[in-house]
Amino acid sequence: MKLFLIVLIGLVLEVFVWIGVGDLVGSMWYVFFWFVAAFFIGLNLIRKYSAGVMPQMQQMQMGQIGADPALSNNLPKIFAGFLLMIPGLISDVLALLVMIPAVQNAFKAAMMKAMMKRQQAMMDQMMGGMMGDMNGMGGAGQNPFADLMRQMQDMQNQQGGGRDSSIIDGEAREITPDAKKIEMKDVNPPK
Repeated sequence: MKLFLIVLIGLVLEVFVWIGVGDLVGSMWYVFFWFVAAFFIGLNLIRKYSAGVMPQMQQMQMGQIGADPALSNNLPKIFAGFLLMIPGLISDVLALLVMIPAVQNAFKAAMMKAMMKRQQAMMDQMMGGMMGDMNGMGGAGQNPFADLMRQMQDMQNQQGGGRDSSIIDGEAREITPDAKKIEMKDVNPPK
């Protein structure tokens, strides 16, 4: 509900800014042509910087945070391209602000913090809350859960002599219907 309210307020503000700028420059056609030009500029930014983003995002989700610094450099530019594609002057000003290097650094830091929180929540859910704070584990580019996985492997090796005790090893063979049935008298012959 909050997101819907924010979008609605944003749309109303955009319309008022469109009308104000249209009156200021003398024609709404100038504003319309700017929207068309901004759309193609944004589309060009997205095409230029989005090559290979999805595999890199998957690596980030699998715990390899910071695996490619190009990804963290490209995401703010892709976001700016998306903002330029939205018809509106406020979104275009926000896109220009995102293109400033200092704002990009803040955007990258916020994005990495959000990804770390998301990963922590996923690991807490998977591990049943066993995970502690991730801040002390692993650095950038490393799997922050490597120590935990190593400890779990060591515990398993100590308990089962290196083998998982829940695995039953055996062989299977097909029995033909005309084969002789084994009866208890065949297993334990009388003495």
